[in-house]
Amino acid sequence: MFSFRYFDYTKLKSQLANIITLFNLSLGIIAILLVLQGHAHMSLMFIFFAALFDRFDGMVARHYHAESAFGKELDSLSDLVSFGVAPAILIYDTALTDTMWIGLSAVIFYILAGAVRLARYNVEEFDGSYYGMPITAAGVLLTLSYFVVPYLIAPYFVIYMCLLAWLMVSRIRIAKV
Repeated sequence: MFSFRYFDYTKLKSQLANIITLFNLSLGIIAILLVLQGHAHMSLMFIFFAALFDRFDGMVARHYHAESAFGKELDSLSDLVSFGVAPAILIYDTALTDTMWIGLSAVIFYILAGAVRLARYNVEEFDGSYYGMPITAAGVLLTLSYFVVPYLIAPYFVIYMCLLAWLMVSRIRIAKV
């Protein structure tokens, strides 16, 4: 018979970091859907919560000695959605829809720079410092710019997105906090 008394917690512990990462990805997807449904202000909360979960997935993996190549790739895909696509769509929808190709180009450039930054991070050895701004930081900064949308004109957001994109792919050394 099936017994509820026996449960293999080892498997749960080994996959806990991936579960947290998938939750981060889910929050990013929800943020995108909220923007598309006209609830941009609500998507902020989901992007910020995604950042919180992104902070903990690696810590949990290291704590339970469950770091894996799969987890690293899953984390990068999750980060691209939650801190690349979601913030870019948020700012495009709220500040850049009237800019035609310029705003769209800035959004694409930002997302592609995030993808390149994550791919580079996945193939390089980590020496205790990041090279280029982490996409999580760029995504949170871009999301925070939502609060100044009523006060700035669209070209500022285009420049800001391009600056963040450049910082992500730059070789500027940033110590891990």
